[in-house]
Amino acid sequence: MRNSLGPLLRSATVGVLTLTALWAPAGARAAGEQPAAEAQRLAFTQRFHATQHGGIVRAANAAISCRTTLTPTSTTTTASTSTSTSTSASTPTVNAAPDCPSVRRGGPGVNNAFDMFYVDVDDDPNTYNSSRAEVRLPQGAQVSYARLYWGGNLRVGEQKPPKDNGRVLIAEPGGEYKAVLADTVVGHRVAEGADAFQASADVTKLVRESGAGLYTVAQINVAMGRSGAGAWGGWTLVVAYENRAEPLRDLSVWDGFDTLGSRTAKEIRLRGLAVPKGAGGRVGLVAYDGDRGRTGDSLMFSTGGRTAAVLTDAVNPSDDVLNSTISEPGEAPAARVPAYVNTLGYDSDVFDMRAGLRHGGDQLAVRLVSQQDAAWAGALFVAVDTRKKQ
Repeated sequence: MRNSLGPLLRSATVGVLTLTALWAPAGARAAGEQPAAEAQRLAFTQRFHATQHGGIVRAANAAISCRTTLTPTSTTTTASTSTSTSTSASTPTVNAAPDCPSVRRGGPGVNNAFDMFYVDVDDDPNTYNSSRAEVRLPQGAQVSYARLYWGGNLRVGEQKPPKDNGRVLIAEPGGEYKAVLADTVVGHRVAEGADAFQASADVTKLVRESGAGLYTVAQINVAMGRSGAGAWGGWTLVVAYENRAEPLRDLSVWDGFDTLGSRTAKEIRLRGLAVPKGAGGRVGLVAYDGDRGRTGDSLMFSTGGRTAAVLTDAVNPSDDVLNSTISEPGEAPAARVPAYVNTLGYDSDVFDMRAGLRHGGDQLAVRLVSQQDAAWAGALFVAVDTRKKQ
């Protein structure tokens, strides 16, 4: 009997993103043009697809992090007099927020527990946030497609103007900043106490000409401060490449913008594949405002209609995949500056699919689920070994 992803999760209350097969590539718009239109919800659509020898890599980093502040708490101290009649008085104390450095190193902590401030690693006084990450391309690789995603929360201790959602700066390795505007509709929705957005742009020409190395992204429209929703934001550069030395693979990139946590459950299927037994593959996701330690979110996939496999690794528990991490398989991940382990609300993770691909198949189903987090998802990408159809 062939089991799909559906029966496994039908009994749960879940939020799921729907992916449809549509690819409409477009170049990034000129910096002088008006920002793209916005919509509260963008259904996930297939942005790029190719069957070729090669793969997908990505660079990513956060745009905001914690800083230690003193915050009043309900803890009280009792003062006693030395007279025969003792009296006591309860007064509020001021305690330090959770230790920011230990959280950045991977300790427990969520963004709404902190006063959050911008990450800014460049020497440019004209930028208020900036961070770097490495595009690690194998030798001989030729860039087929590259897309930059950025997003965050506009309303925390301050309110950022939405008109800046579709603008960002990017600098290639050793290069100067270049203005990029979103070349498609920007997802922008006020919900769950946040004012959230994601924008994206085709940057294939820049990455193709510049190649591997550290890319810097600046001026993401993210609000600082502290609130119940918390501050969060970051960027991911997804790069598909061709390399004749690597296996033939099916490469796909989807994007959209929607909250996770609704009661709608839908399944995504890619049909007509030719996945051999024992194939290798990777799947990646981009999501916002996932809290570390709040369980109920997972990433699953199946091939050939078989039982779903839950994707997990050393830093992403199977039931807490949206846990504020930027991770990928391997002992030497791509470089980041800064390289905070707990990103406090930004996820850009890549998972190894090999264990779940042992049977092969002619279809692939992927499901991103959240039962607890009030999170937003922005992109999914898959690279899976295939073979030529007979």
